[in-house]
Amino acid sequence: MPEATGAGLRRSGPANLKALAAHEIRRRVFSGQLRAGAKIDQEALADELGISKLPIREALITLDHEGVVEHIARRGAFVARMTRDDIRDHYRVFGLVSGLAAERAAKNLSPESLRALHDLADRMESGVDRGEQERLNFEFHRRINYAADSRRLVSILGILAKTVTHGFYEAHEDWPEKAHDDHRKILNALSARSASRARSIVEKHFSDGGERAVSLLEKQGFWDR
Repeated sequence: MPEATGAGLRRSGPANLKALAAHEIRRRVFSGQLRAGAKIDQEALADELGISKLPIREALITLDHEGVVEHIARRGAFVARMTRDDIRDHYRVFGLVSGLAAERAAKNLSPESLRALHDLADRMESGVDRGEQERLNFEFHRRINYAADSRRLVSILGILAKTVTHGFYEAHEDWPEKAHDDHRKILNALSARSASRARSIVEKHFSDGGERAVSLLEKQGFWDR
């Protein structure tokens, strides 16, 4: 999702205003711009984004449920203090649900859908820039998730995907090679209709991603005081 701007937010409807405001707050938290324990100035943020305080308040409620912020009675909303294990646990849960989706997908994917996944993997390895690799990676996993043919799994994965760090391809020199290798292993399992193997490979892929996320956040000074 592109970064939100005031002009872009003003052209959006109420639901999009809330979603885009939540995205912008997440971005600031995970980039280290908003530090753990910092109070979120709702009025200043609304002015900066060119919107009313209502979608900001609604976004903060959503982020409270996600564990990104916490509300303290009569004091306001503050950036939650997340540990390294909180980040790792999020990715482990993400991996467990993604693994279940891959297990289902191994049984459901049509030959045409498998060819489309192979095409995405080829494009990721074709020398495109890191930003495009990130986009193709998202599409690769999205197609597997939807192939699970489970609205509930897709819904849960959509929630989990919002609260993850991005930029692995740009921040880690060795991540693309690691991700490409994992994607080929996932594709081999899916092509062989090996549901259990697809599940275990995807679970490990996301668990490894959690370690990379911790490393990326450390690099960004997320836990610096």
